[in-house]
Amino acid sequence: MTTTTLLLQLSDTHIREPGRLAYGRIDTAPYLAEAVASIARLPQAPDAVVVTGDLTDFGRAVEYEHLRALLAPLPMPVYLLPGNHDSREQMRTSFPDHPYLGKGGNHDFIQYSVPVGDLQLIVLDTVVPGASEGRLCSARLQWLETELARHTSRPVVIALHHPPFRTLIGHMDDIGLREGAEALEAIVARHPNVERVICGHLHRTIQVRFGGTIAATVPSPAHQVRLDLAPDAASAWMLEPPGFALHALPRGGRLVSHIAASGRHPGPFPFHDGGQLID
Repeated sequence: MTTTTLLLQLSDTHIREPGRLAYGRIDTAPYLAEAVASIARLPQAPDAVVVTGDLTDFGRAVEYEHLRALLAPLPMPVYLLPGNHDSREQMRTSFPDHPYLGKGGNHDFIQYSVPVGDLQLIVLDTVVPGASEGRLCSARLQWLETELARHTSRPVVIALHHPPFRTLIGHMDDIGLREGAEALEAIVARHPNVERVICGHLHRTIQVRFGGTIAATVPSPAHQVRLDLAPDAASAWMLEPPGFALHALPRGGRLVSHIAASGRHPGPFPFHDGGQLID
């Protein structure tokens, strides 16, 4: 029987303390609660969930406490990584039972590598404290090189917050990955077992060819960045349908990524009735 590894990706949850609105307009908590309920309704349970940054809005202890409660119904391992709205120190304090977050160190980066079924999830830290844009310095990239060398026989998914490519949404590219994208692409190109580079930050589905594989962002479970490719487009968000990604790796096969809308929707309904196409 074929075994398929399922890695579910959430991103950009932007949780505030209970009762507070993000941007003065949106309560992101019910949206995350609905995404968690949608995950529970999937026909096949994911092996793990990874949340690719911007977990909270301001990196405050009370926000991470709220996030923890919202994620608590998930029965599978949940892996967190920081975005530009997060605090590495507070993440470690608020999630002491997540040892992969580390204890700080010379560079204080949150970078780790964990097995998820038949694939290896490798997480990179792109955060520049106090800044919206991201960076991958030589120390972070050297760690990636070393980790990839340890897993040449396993399919790999690399996760980071800031996408290492231009999205053509100008105001988001202005706060994108400012340093290290070309070096990252060169590293990925040398490792054909990298099945996907998965990112957050953009609050919508965007895909690009990258280093011989695909790099992609995913929707937020709450609000989405407005799709406007004008170079001078205003920074704005929309209440488009929220969602998440499900990355599926069949044993011996290639990674297949699905984007799903969270929430309850009519169906499923059969295409056929008793073997006959319904007229």
